[in-house]
Amino acid sequence: MAETAELRVGDKTYELPIIEGSEGERAIDISKLRADSGLITLDPGYGNTGSCESAITFIDGEKGILRYRGYPIEELAEHSSFLEVAHLLMAGNLPSASELEKFRESIRYHTMLHEDFKSVFSSLPKDAHPMAACSAAVGALATFYPDSLDPRDPREVEVSVHRLIAKMPTIASYAFKHSIGQPFMYPDNRLDYVENFLHLMFATPCEDFTVDPVVAKAIDLLLILHADHEQNCSTSTVRLVGSSNANLFAAISAGINALWGPRHGGANQEVIEMLKTIEGEGVSGREFVERAKDRDDTSRLSGFGHRVYKNFDPRAKIIKKACFDVLEKLGVNSKLLEIAVELEEIALKDDYFVQRNLYPNVDFYSGVIYTAIGTPDKMFTAMFALGRLPGWIAHWLEMHAQDQRIGRPRQVYQGELSRSYVPASSR
Repeated sequence: MAETAELRVGDKTYELPIIEGSEGERAIDISKLRADSGLITLDPGYGNTGSCESAITFIDGEKGILRYRGYPIEELAEHSSFLEVAHLLMAGNLPSASELEKFRESIRYHTMLHEDFKSVFSSLPKDAHPMAACSAAVGALATFYPDSLDPRDPREVEVSVHRLIAKMPTIASYAFKHSIGQPFMYPDNRLDYVENFLHLMFATPCEDFTVDPVVAKAIDLLLILHADHEQNCSTSTVRLVGSSNANLFAAISAGINALWGPRHGGANQEVIEMLKTIEGEGVSGREFVERAKDRDDTSRLSGFGHRVYKNFDPRAKIIKKACFDVLEKLGVNSKLLEIAVELEEIALKDDYFVQRNLYPNVDFYSGVIYTAIGTPDKMFTAMFALGRLPGWIAHWLEMHAQDQRIGRPRQVYQGELSRSYVPASSR
């Protein structure tokens, strides 16, 4: 007999099924609770609520484990490529050599944007945040490609998926180029995915540009590490919007806006701003750490701790090595990196941080890499969105395959009781 949980309310008892996941996670199924009892559960932030059953990503925050479709992040980071990981997340398995080449060719074919897209960006202020520009542009794709918007048509979905993955580097680079007044570059389909993105970002029509393979490898690695992270804020947003049967472009545009927040994807920008503040004030890492521990001081140690990982973030270890490789190859003597290393060494030995499980997270070193290759702070989150894109798409696809009901959270009303309208002249 299947195991159940019991909920007692007054003199009534309700039996609730217990579901067990493939990795042993256990959940109490309350999907029929309201229908059976008239009760709902209250869980602000959904920290204890499972919104779906998913086969895409597994996280064990206590042990520092992250797996995509069963593959450890460490193995994928060492051996795979971003497009291969994207295929894995969306299709469920690693592609064969011929499948991967076919996927790459399709992505290359769709890299260009419609010429009229230039006017979309040109209409924006020069200081527009790249995330606002990216969200607007992705939403606008639905107006340029009305032939592939039906989420129930497999062929239309496939075309939209490939178009979106192919055009996102072009969109992100256009947001950057517009902000600095440089001409937009056309994609060069002789290059691979990451090389093309770096070309779009940093090349100009007036001189040759060669992509450094060490930089390309580091960016490819960052995209892999950011590709998915279970039911986070932006992924949940994509699923919620998608549950209304909104087209893929609309759902992803909403996800970009969710990622924009400083409590989500904007965290790596906060790390760089913190490191620049320390450098500018001329204080030591130890002094800043002590300030961060002081409740009366507004200083905050960014890039440490994670809502899911309670010991260490497995992605942070991988990024740290890539960071040193990039700076060494570019010959950059980074004061920001020196400060970051000092902060990490202090925090890992300080009882205050150890007792609170405040270890470096994925954002701590990624911003240093972006800065080293000449990326402005405002573009960090747009590059995060580029990496997270296949994860968002994978969850959108999975949600539709499950025929998930439209998302409709409940609430506990705490407002005024019923009252009658009074005309303005009598108030």
